[in-house]
Amino acid sequence: MAARRPVDDTTPHGTTPHGTGYGALLRTPHAWTFLLPALVARLPYAMLSLGIVLLVHDTTGSYGLAGAVAAAAAVSQALVGPQTGRLADRHGQAAVLVPTVVVHACAVAALIVLAHSGAPDWTLFLAAAPAGAAVPQVGAMVRARWVHRLAERPALLNTAFAFESVTDEFTFVIGPMLATGTATLVNPSAGLAAEAALTLLGGLAFAARRDTAPAPTGPAAPGVRRASALASPGVRLLAVAFLGLGTVFGTLQVSITAFAEDAGSGGLSGLVYGLFATGSMVAGVLYGLVPWRSSARRRMVVCYALLVLGCSTLWAMPNLAALTVAGLFCGLAIAPTLITGFTLVETLVAAGAKTEAFTWLTGSIGLGLALGSTAAGQLIDRSGAPLGFTVALAGSGLGLVALVTMRRLLLAPAPAHRTVARGGAVREEAAPAARRG
Repeated sequence: MAARRPVDDTTPHGTTPHGTGYGALLRTPHAWTFLLPALVARLPYAMLSLGIVLLVHDTTGSYGLAGAVAAAAAVSQALVGPQTGRLADRHGQAAVLVPTVVVHACAVAALIVLAHSGAPDWTLFLAAAPAGAAVPQVGAMVRARWVHRLAERPALLNTAFAFESVTDEFTFVIGPMLATGTATLVNPSAGLAAEAALTLLGGLAFAARRDTAPAPTGPAAPGVRRASALASPGVRLLAVAFLGLGTVFGTLQVSITAFAEDAGSGGLSGLVYGLFATGSMVAGVLYGLVPWRSSARRRMVVCYALLVLGCSTLWAMPNLAALTVAGLFCGLAIAPTLITGFTLVETLVAAGAKTEAFTWLTGSIGLGLALGSTAAGQLIDRSGAPLGFTVALAGSGLGLVALVTMRRLLLAPAPAHRTVARGGAVREEAAPAARRG
């Protein structure tokens, strides 16, 4: 058997970085038929946690409870999301997406009713948990569709992941402003109502485009056990790194809201958070235009280190204007980190596990968001808004330590080969790939 050696390609599958522009990507046949409904379905992703915080704080007066309820939704999303991703790989995206968005809309409606009716605090968690669990994993499904559509043009994958991260950041620019705007102009429940409606309509429209989805792998053969995408050590390391990234999102959502409220400008919290996402979006656009020569593994460590540096200044900002500028610069490292992480994970798992692998990363962000919002909310209630930002520094710092110390796990192994003798002739052929789910 030939020796296996690590591969550290600059781009997926070792392709060259030529012809990777956004124009070439968007000319992919039928791309717009799934991108537009996906945008509508993904917009609420950035509205859910912030909408819960605004609603629960308005009805209870506690940032700690608001952060905890938002955390319940995020934790359930992080735990259940990868399972729905795995089901989508096996049975098709539409089969999973349609019931998911219906359950999500019903759970959000229940949360609104309970919050306004003065129901016991524990009932809010009972509604938030299924709302989070049923968040449609549209971002992961879109990335899986790009992998499927670009099978013959793998050089465009890095650009596709850059485009998707920019789209994510666009939703984080518009989503918080939409949530806070409707909550301020109408009432706190209006933001969550809009989130549920967009999720339902966009999710159903996206599910209808079955022609662009990857074919389901179907159930495993009798006696065959399919491994989870999480069986890959590299995927596990990226999940830990994205967990730290999620604490930044959760911390900033709660801490910026509290900081703006203390400054007497609560209505500006969505704008401040939106500018943080704008910095990320701009950086993502530029990042996707560069034909990188350095390895994705090295870029991941550098981008993550810049994120930690940006988080280190937030707690010391003296006023809302300074916080806005610091948040803008902190955001510059977000999209490049996301893009590089998704580029790496695509090389670490088999084709039949792409959606699940992407969902583990987005689920890790959701879990980190839960931890960040909970810890920040508790610190804010006890010590004030500025100390809430230290949670982002702690979470991202731990993620950087994991990346630096275990970065070798991000090397994708080369395909194994074996020597086969047939009819007196000896030849090498690819060894059977490990079964994956």
